[in-house]
Amino acid sequence: MAERDSGFPNWHGTTIIGVRKGGEVVIAGDGQVSMGNTVMKGTARKVRRLSPGGYDVVAGFAGSTADAFTLLERLEAKLEQTPGQLARASVELAKDWRTDKYLQKLEAMLIVSDGKDIFVITGAGDVLEPEHDVAAIGSGGNYALAAARGMMDSAHSAEDVARRAMAIAADICVFTNGNLTVEKIGG
Repeated sequence: MAERDSGFPNWHGTTIIGVRKGGEVVIAGDGQVSMGNTVMKGTARKVRRLSPGGYDVVAGFAGSTADAFTLLERLEAKLEQTPGQLARASVELAKDWRTDKYLQKLEAMLIVSDGKDIFVITGAGDVLEPEHDVAAIGSGGNYALAAARGMMDSAHSAEDVARRAMAIAADICVFTNGNLTVEKIGG
């Protein structure tokens, strides 16, 4: 993420992956938060379970934590308005994020799933359904994505693929660690 005009330092350090395989979806995220080249925290929890109206959704975020929490609250409100319709709630959130002057300043990305669908939601107004049943975001996202794609044809479960891909990303990306939060949904 680029430095903000306010002079706050550049906060880094997230890898989030979503893997859909064998009837389940796993979203995993590392726990590292860095400021510049300094690790500020190694045990952050960047994957959350939302349950608006008893409808389970798992979300992982990359970017500014406060911004991500704002987006998660908004997503939860959209899910309450459109129960059981993750795609519709995601599109409504992306539209608001793109057009609302307050939300436009938020610096975060989300991976969300209800166990059937998996989406990446961005501040550019995108709601992307990944190809190959894998999505990854954050500083180590490309490493985790490549590793997971290489394992999708194996006998490994969705959780095994996510954990192994995150371990590879943590070995390569200095802004990613091996302290994982893993949430499963579906299956």
